[in-house]
Amino acid sequence: MWKGRFAQDTDEAVINFTQSLDLDWRMARADIRGSIAHVRMLAHAGLIKAVEAVAIEDNLREIAREIESGSFTPKASLEDVHMNIESRLIEKCGAVGARLHMGRSRNDQVNTTVRLYLRKELLELWNGLEALISVILKKAEEHADVVVPGYTHLQQAQPISMGQFWMAHAQAFLRDAKRLSDAYEAVDESPLGCGALAGSTLPLDREFTRADMGFSRITENSMDTVAHRDHFTDILYFAAVFGGHVSRLSEDLIIYFSTEFGWVKLPDSFCTGSSIMPQKKNPDVLELLRGKAGQLNGALVDLLTMTKGIPLTYNRDLQDDKRSLFRTIDCLHMIFSVLPPLLARVDVDEERAGRGFSDGLILATDVAEYLVLRGIPFRTAHEKVGHAVRWCIENDRPMDKLTLAEWQALIPEVDADLPPLLSPRRSMERRDTDGGTSPRQVRAQIERAWKKLSVHEEEMSEYRKKLPDLL
Repeated sequence: MWKGRFAQDTDEAVINFTQSLDLDWRMARADIRGSIAHVRMLAHAGLIKAVEAVAIEDNLREIAREIESGSFTPKASLEDVHMNIESRLIEKCGAVGARLHMGRSRNDQVNTTVRLYLRKELLELWNGLEALISVILKKAEEHADVVVPGYTHLQQAQPISMGQFWMAHAQAFLRDAKRLSDAYEAVDESPLGCGALAGSTLPLDREFTRADMGFSRITENSMDTVAHRDHFTDILYFAAVFGGHVSRLSEDLIIYFSTEFGWVKLPDSFCTGSSIMPQKKNPDVLELLRGKAGQLNGALVDLLTMTKGIPLTYNRDLQDDKRSLFRTIDCLHMIFSVLPPLLARVDVDEERAGRGFSDGLILATDVAEYLVLRGIPFRTAHEKVGHAVRWCIENDRPMDKLTLAEWQALIPEVDADLPPLLSPRRSMERRDTDGGTSPRQVRAQIERAWKKLSVHEEEMSEYRKKLPDLL
């Protein structure tokens, strides 16, 4: 494409080094759809004849069918998906096909192709995220009345509803849904018509192509459009934060599934065994999910590092901007293929979880708050209950099994109404503040979460309607 300027052919080593077909061939249909919008605009602006535009579009659609059938084999010598398609178009319709690139640079062409491709991919990722959140909300509904230990520092802290545990993770993924929506909005701009960096002297109609491709708006500044990759960063940031949330959920379930805890039950079909130890049931899927967070974090750092010192506008460094991005998208698809169906089959052994309450010490905060309601300053109450805890440990007495006489010997302010309060279930039910762990509060959270999820789905549904054909 630049042979008029150069006296020598490109060295084969350079061709192999600079080609990007292994990266961008997946965007072939998106590239064709962007070219169709461009050629329609050229005819609309009177830059080519209507009959020429029809011929180009018909041949582009035929090339799309060739790609779909596998009969079109791209050539590395043509460097990328864009030049391969343009070359094939010229083969099919001659000089008419050579008019396609009028008023367009590969800079705005690639930018357009990627955004078209990403819109479809992000909507597919949304389907996975919605399925994940839906499964977690259903688990929260199923386990709203199930009592399990809650932990801080991985030490038993207070009794909680297992539904509260699920909702804690659901809230994180709902924030991810907002981040994914924001990333989509950042992608949803049409760059076509910005040219290499400065626009065009031709009477291009950017609003025409924007509408034809279903973008919400055009980009504002041609130089910024060509240079920035903020929309990639937004996607990778979503992925990195989401990966952290997946890792934390996986880690929780791995710990609670272990023999020492043992109150989470994982499905056999999502676990593996040992090549030497017949008794083993390993949470390999969860461990792999936990490990994916490193890949997702790395992709974000990769792009941030790549773009930190590049001057305006386009520089060839940016050819590789999509490698980590596409690996991230593929990784997210894999996560969504296994995590929702795994979680749907997770169960809880409430009896086994209850064995962890056997010393009753998880109810110590309930006793301190009981004393506060009797006018004792919290720090004083904390100290009194701390002494009681130490006595229970030294005398091997479960705190929830102490007699009233024992309580009054330890803490004279205790009355007969304390012992009935001291059970894990009663403790969970009494934590009824907004956002708390009582079943009533958990169910209120679930109801609000379903509504949030519905709002996001309505938004994404509107985006789906705007996607053009061919993608």
